[in-house]
Amino acid sequence: MTGPNHTNSRYLTACYLNNAAAICSLGDTIDHIEQRLFSAQVSPLQFSDDYSPGRALPLGRVAADFCKTEKSMENSRNSRLLQACLQPLLSDIETLKTRYGSNRIGVIIGSSTSGISEGEHAEAQRKKNGDYPESFDYLQLELGAPARFTADYLGLNGPAWTVSTACTSGAKALASARRLLQTGLVDAVIAGGCDTLCALTVQGFSALGAISNQLCQPFSQNRNGINIGEAAALFIVSRETATVELSGVGECSDAHHISAPEPEGVGAEKAMHQALTTAHLSAADIHYVNLHGTATEQNDAMESRAIARVFKDKGNIACSSTKPLTGHTLGAAGALEAIFCYLALKRNDGRLPPHLWDTQADPKLPALPGLGRTSQTQPLRHVMSNSFAFGGNNISLVLSRNENS
Repeated sequence: MTGPNHTNSRYLTACYLNNAAAICSLGDTIDHIEQRLFSAQVSPLQFSDDYSPGRALPLGRVAADFCKTEKSMENSRNSRLLQACLQPLLSDIETLKTRYGSNRIGVIIGSSTSGISEGEHAEAQRKKNGDYPESFDYLQLELGAPARFTADYLGLNGPAWTVSTACTSGAKALASARRLLQTGLVDAVIAGGCDTLCALTVQGFSALGAISNQLCQPFSQNRNGINIGEAAALFIVSRETATVELSGVGECSDAHHISAPEPEGVGAEKAMHQALTTAHLSAADIHYVNLHGTATEQNDAMESRAIARVFKDKGNIACSSTKPLTGHTLGAAGALEAIFCYLALKRNDGRLPPHLWDTQADPKLPALPGLGRTSQTQPLRHVMSNSFAFGGNNISLVLSRNENS
C-alpha cells in the first residue's frame, strides 16, 4: 500500500479497498475463489439435512474446519471462520498498526447470526443432560461478538462494532467504514461480514416458505426460493490509493413490511440512484451489476423492476446473481459479493461473475437482456452491487477501478 497524499483534497473523501480475503463454498482462499468464480459451470452447493432433519437442502457450506480461538468464551464457529479469513491480511494489518497505531484502525463486521449455532447445541445438551456444556458462554451469541473478537484478535483499539441489518449487513459494514474514514477518526478499517450456518436461519426461512428444495434459480419463471450459505468476507479499507475504490454508496429503508420487499422496488431504485450520485456517475457509466437475486418470487420481481427503471437507457446492462454459487450468505452476502466485484475489477479482462440458472426468464418481469453475460470486450471501470433485506432495508455499492493506482 502506498502512502496517502494529504495535500490532495480528494484524500479526505476517497475510500479504497486495499486488500481482501474471503472463505465461502467456492474456496478457502481468495485465489481459489477467483479461479472457481470466473470458470463456474456447476454449483458447488451440497445437499444436507444437518440443519433441517429429514429434509435435505442445498447449502453453501465452507469445506474446511478450523482450530479453536484462543479465548474459549469466543470460540464460536463464526469467530473461527473470521480468524481463518483474517490470516492472509495479518501482515498488512501489522504494517498499518506500525504506521498509524492500533487506536487509529477500526473494525466493522456485518453478521445476522453471530454464534447462535453454539446456543442451539448448548440448549440441546441442556435438555438432554440438564446442564449447559462447560465450553458454552453467552458472549458467543451476542451480536457484538464478531467485531469484538476481531478487534481483540488483531490487537486493535479503534472504534469497533457489528452491523446487524439482516441481508444488507456486510454491505452496510463497508458503507459504515467509508463514513468512519471520512470523519477522520481512523486511518483504516477492517470491514466485511461473517455468517455461519445454523438451524435458526435454515428453519426460519423454511417457515416463511422461502427455501427451495433445489438449486435456486434467480429471475427464472421456475424460481421457488433461496438456498442458504455461509461465508466470511473482509476488506482492508482506507484512504490510501489502491486499484479499487469504493466510490459510491446508497442506503434507504422502505419500512414496507417486516419480511416482504416493497413490490415495485421503489427503495431499491432510490438506493441505486444515491449510489450513482455519491460516485458522481450516471447509470450509463456502470458496466456490470451484481444483483441481490435471491430467487424468491417477490425479491426478483421488485429488483428487476428497479433495475429496468434505473438502467432504462442501458437496457442490456450486464448483470448476474452469484447466489447459486454460494447460497445466500445472509449477513456476509453484501461483503462477499463486493469481493466478487472487486476481483472482476482487478482482473481487468472483461470477465464477469456468472449467472447459473435454467435460462427460463420470467415473462411477467421486465426483460434483463444482459442477465448472465459472462464477459465483455470493454474493460470494467465501474460496477454496482445490490443488497436488500428484511424491513425494506436497501443498499447499493459502486466500486470503481482506479486507473492511476
